[in-house]
Amino acid sequence: MNHNFKIREIKPSDNQEIALVIRDILIEFGVPKVGTAYEDTALDYMFETYNVPNATYFVVEKNGKLYGGAGVMQLQESDEPICELQKMYFHSDAREKGIGSLMMETCLEKAKAYGFKQCYLETLPYMVGARKLYKKTGFKSLDKPMGNTGHFSCNMWMLKDL
Repeated sequence: MNHNFKIREIKPSDNQEIALVIRDILIEFGVPKVGTAYEDTALDYMFETYNVPNATYFVVEKNGKLYGGAGVMQLQESDEPICELQKMYFHSDAREKGIGSLMMETCLEKAKAYGFKQCYLETLPYMVGARKLYKKTGFKSLDKPMGNTGHFSCNMWMLKDL
């Protein structure tokens, strides 16, 4: 990867910084603070949240500073082998550099290694760059949400076979 960005698994010491980065990105996009990732208590405990079986959160780092991340985890309230791509956000300095594609590849490979058969995600209409990446990666639009993510303000849902 160019630009000296690297993708690695989250560490406990990343919790505070990644929470700030993600909330700043959500504010930048004007995301509602209710019914979205903004209010997730998990944002403040990302290492612990993903430190469970068949779940991983990856961060994007450059020169010791975090620029975003993404993770995979079992879709809540689903008994099927479906993971959810979660909290995929990048600071503006890390966009348009191929990092999203590399992160997507990293997450989907991990999901396959865990034995998931499908990957689900939720997004918003104005997340244009993200939606473009999802479609390019093979995600298909759904008519209704799956599982129970608690993100009632997210009104676009997508699924991909792994």
